[in-house]
Amino acid sequence: MMRCPNCKSNNIGKIANRHFYCWNCYIELKEDNEVLTMYEVDLDGTLMSLDDLFSEEERRLEG
Repeated sequence: MMRCPNCKSNNIGKIANRHFYCWNCYIELKEDNEVLTMYEVDLDGTLMSLDDLFSEEERRLEG
């Protein structure tokens, strides 16, 4: 089961192929080669990367 690297919640919804949304902390997640890319959705809809806040190990999907 996928968990959000930010809030550790499993309250994740799928919004597209390999694209997810955390309903607890409101960030968008994209899965690529078992590593999540994380985005904050700005007020104008722009996606701002949060990857610099987390190591690749923290963003790796649990297998």
